Amino acid sequence: MNCSISKDQLLQHTARQLAFFSPSPENAILLGAIFDKAFARVETAFRQIKGKYYSNNGTAQFNHLHGDHYAIYLYYLSNEASRNGMEELAQQIFYLNKMLNGLDLFYANAMPEVFLLVHPVGTVLGNAQYGNFFAVYQNCTVGSLDDGKYPVFKGETIMYSKSSVIGDCTVGKNVIFAANAFILNTDVPDNTTVVGCYPHHRLLPSKKSVMDILFLQPAAMRDAAADSL
Repeated sequence: MNCSISKDQLLQHTARQLAFFSPSPENAILLGAIFDKAFARVETAFRQIKGKYYSNNGTAQFNHLHGDHYAIYLYYLSNEASRNGMEELAQQIFYLNKMLNGLDLFYANAMPEVFLLVHPVGTVLGNAQYGNFFAVYQNCTVGSLDDGKYPVFKGETIMYSKSSVIGDCTVGKNVIFAANAFILNTDVPDNTTVVGCYPHHRLLPSKKSVMDILFLQPAAMRDAAADSL
């Protein structure tokens, strides 16, 4: 992956940020133990995101001064810390992401292999089940009611600005939530665009493909599609 600075410089850069907000002499050592795995996850995701800022002829691009890039990187870093039992470090990285990017994406949330944050300031992503190729814009909310039931996203989803999915919702594949759309305890079938606000929302047939808009189709999917012709 092409990176704006070397991996060692990126690791030191993150360690210095953490040291400023949450001083701990162990952080640099702990970060070093999880950095490579987290950065590999960033590369896997970015390789399948469209646009020159993410991939170029199959080579992933990472810029530590690109806010969206850095927010995704910090999530993977915090999640990797959590996976390895480094709870305090995971909390500190989560908090750093919240301070820098205005994003509430908890480190224990199981985000998919490929997901995209688009200037996600004000976005809150709760403990839902997120399918692969999930994209979210600014001021979006995924959450639950008092019963603790969260949405399930099957895959290939775009949530445009200020859209919300709350409660016991099963969202199919290739679903687009228009700006300001809101659903509550509502299922959404495959290939649907959601507009309006519950209970007056509408489910319209999608004329666009999430994959065509934002993502690059993996080679395995392309080969399978070709074999079916």
